[in-house]
Amino acid sequence: MKQTYARALVTGASSGFGEHFARQLSARGTALVLVARRGERLAKLAAELGTETEVLPADLTDPAGLAVVEERLRDTAKPVDLLVNNAGVGLTGEFAKMPVEGQINHVDLNVTALLRLSHAALPRMIEAGHGGILNLSSLAAVSPTPRATTYGATKAFVLAFSENLHRETRRRGVHVTALVAGPSPTPLTDHGFENRLPKLFWQSPESIVARGLAAVAAGKPVRISSRVMALATVTGSRMPRSFQYLLGDLTIGSK
Repeated sequence: MKQTYARALVTGASSGFGEHFARQLSARGTALVLVARRGERLAKLAAELGTETEVLPADLTDPAGLAVVEERLRDTAKPVDLLVNNAGVGLTGEFAKMPVEGQINHVDLNVTALLRLSHAALPRMIEAGHGGILNLSSLAAVSPTPRATTYGATKAFVLAFSENLHRETRRRGVHVTALVAGPSPTPLTDHGFENRLPKLFWQSPESIVARGLAAVAAGKPVRISSRVMALATVTGSRMPRSFQYLLGDLTIGSK
């Protein structure tokens, strides 16, 4: 049975997929809690939306900022019944040549924050017998991604975490879904993610977001962002590992 949601908390809501999640949820009448570091951009977006919207500026790599968002998810006065873990970061380059602090920041945001926010949201959802968590993964989770080593590893965690959590909660009224996003023109691709896959594999952010929201409402554990990408991913998984390495080279643009 498909779920509908009264209030959603969206991380990374100031741009990219996060902004599209906010706009599409608002168009459906869902109240929103918008989370990102850039409060002024959140306020501007909130002013453009047609539903009740809270602005919650927070840096999810900072323990204090993360704690604020965790506390909001535990709030029972205005409960959140859909958590969209969209916030993420990714830079490209050779792992050994990049500062280790940046790699740790990848893990803090893409893995630790996602895990902690899910843990904060779940008890109330389970008690209510209703709720959803939509986690943004990536094609990098299922295909080798040289020059994006840490990013690919974090997105593989998101995929495995989501599938396992889905199995734990599926009979308790809570839907957990990993959205495996393929290439799309977003700020991530504007900041170092050179993608040389044919345009056939590219999608608009709007269509990827719509598929993700439909999947979590329907209780699907994993949704690959397009049928073409799903076919390529399944087919590629049956190919020699050398073929998958080639796909990874094209995805990130290895040198």
